[in-house]
Amino acid sequence: MKVSRKLFVRAALLGSIAAGALPAAASGAEGASIEEVAQGLQTTLDNVWILVAAALVLFMQAGFALVEAGMIRAKSVGNVMMKNLMDLCLGALAFFAVGFAIAFGGDLTGIGKFIGGAGWFLGEGSFTYGNLTPFTFFLFQVAFVATAATIVSGGMAERTKFKAYAIYSIVISALIYPVVVRWQWGGGWLYQLSTPFHDFAGSSIVHLTGGVAAFAGAKALGPRIGKYGPDGTVKVIAAHSIPFVLTGVFILFVGWFGFNPGSQLGADPIIGRIAVTTLLSGVAGATVAMLVTWMKGKPDMAMTGNGLLAGLVGVTAG
Repeated sequence: MKVSRKLFVRAALLGSIAAGALPAAASGAEGASIEEVAQGLQTTLDNVWILVAAALVLFMQAGFALVEAGMIRAKSVGNVMMKNLMDLCLGALAFFAVGFAIAFGGDLTGIGKFIGGAGWFLGEGSFTYGNLTPFTFFLFQVAFVATAATIVSGGMAERTKFKAYAIYSIVISALIYPVVVRWQWGGGWLYQLSTPFHDFAGSSIVHLTGGVAAFAGAKALGPRIGKYGPDGTVKVIAAHSIPFVLTGVFILFVGWFGFNPGSQLGADPIIGRIAVTTLLSGVAGATVAMLVTWMKGKPDMAMTGNGLLAGLVGVTAG
């Protein structure tokens, strides 16, 4: 049975009044109509839900850090963990200063189809959406910035100096990722096509952007030392901690329930359906990966975990 958002809010409001939670509204003492009170409740619900979703997505940084740390050699763990921490810290500052304005600010004609230009430092002209305040919307968006940036950390693990990586984190968060966001989520040229490009929660805007940057970095840096023998044979560099990897996968799995349902950008009954779709896609990806590796000998735990993440990434756009 489909439940409309308006009906859902009215039911919640009437339930609150019946329970005595809103006696002033029930008696009309403040002169507020049922529609005005309902709108106020919806605004509060929307902001609270998106703040919770933002916290879940921000916590995914811990998952990425553990997956990457577990997949590399023990000597490089500190380096990777520090990079994941600074992805968030440097990225949030860069996005606050300029990235958010480039992604969402300003006019949507001419050059504005490709790059924004209003709302620097969350100032005048800051964009918002629906019932969300600019601050709530910014916090949710900055969580996605950190996700896009940290993908590169794993792709270039054990081959990047921290100074160079810090510069990269600032550049992708301040310019590269915001420009891509502008093209679709920011109302730019992809959104304005006669048949608009669709990406609900970021399979391309977030994950493909980070993936392409990771590929370019890995291509420029070349393989890790010890990956190939003198005769060109491939040497397996084993993950040093499977518990790290799978713990990180579980954290990312939980965080994705903020990533996808949160992208509805409101407390809407449809978020339950989005969450179920997210669940089924993740577990299907893990199951297929397990079966494929099992056919070659025995189930591979790291690849099964990566299969779960692949399923989650794949469903994020739709």
